[in-house]
Parts: sequence; C-alpha cells; structure tokens
Amino acid sequence: MPALDPGHSALVLVDLMERIVALPLAPHSGTDVLAAADRLAHAFRAAGAPVVHIRVERPGVDVQPPGSELVAALVHDGDPVVVKRTIGGFQGTGLHELLAERDVDTLVFGGIATNLGVESTARAAADLGYELVFAEDAMTALTADEHQASVRLDFPRLGTVAPVDAISLDGPE
Repeated sequence: MPALDPGHSALVLVDLMERIVALPLAPHSGTDVLAAADRLAHAFRAAGAPVVHIRVERPGVDVQPPGSELVAALVHDGDPVVVKRTIGGFQGTGLHELLAERDVDTLVFGGIATNLGVESTARAAADLGYELVFAEDAMTALTADEHQASVRLDFPRLGTVAPVDAISLDGPE
C-alpha cells in the first residue's frame, strides 16, 4: 500500500475505552488492539497527522458506567476526543467539521467493535467522501466471525484493509 499523505490523513480510533477493551474479544485481544493502535498513533503523531479518539456515552443517564473513559495511555495532549451517543461517530458529534478544519480526506480506522462502532463510523465516512483504510489488527469484535465479516466482506468495498505494519505516512515536508 502506498504511503499516506500526513497533511490529509487522520487516524480514527473508535471506543478504545477501559470497559470495552477489557471484554473477551476476538480475534485480537483488547491488549493486542491497544498495542497496535498505539504503534499507529505514534507514527501519525510523528508525521504530524492527527489522532482522533471517539468514545461512546450512553444517552439519558446521569452517570456513565465504570470504565467509560478512553484508555489514558493512548490519548496524548492535542489529540481531539469526540463523544458519540449513537453507534457511529459522525451523527451529531462535529467529527466531520473537525476533520474538514484539518483538511483531512483519508481516514485510517482502528477500534472496538469492528462490526459496530468502527463499521458504522466508516460507512458514514464513505458516504461523506473520505478515502478509507482499515488497520485490521488494530480492531477486534466480540467474536472472530463478526470481525471477519466486516474485514473480509464489507471493508474491501469501502476502502483498503491492511495490517498496521503495512500502513505508513510520508514524512513531514
């Protein structure tokens, strides 16, 4: 896969929250997804490209469940955090405007769950005209079958599926 332009690309990490990462997941563990996402985030920041975190909040409740914060080690100062109240990350969140302000036209996705938050956000992104890349080993689901259905059937129709190690950015100019 060709190197991405850091001036027009963003890493979008969906629902990497303590309580979600701790679930029994497949085919990749939450710990493995965090390590892969962290490698990608480091590469994006080093190239000057944004790392955007999306987390879900349950609507209509006064207090979110324990573990509803993003995994702290993954979020760095300056990383935008978007709060969603639906499955996807675009509806009513300002994510599209945030990306447009940064002149982003290519999104690289990671997160949990592959077939829910990641796929819903990616489908909306495709409808909005973004180019999409899916970091297969930086995402996972509740079952391997759910993950594989998205990665093998749906994502190739929306963009490019690649392992983290195949995703690179051109250096700063």
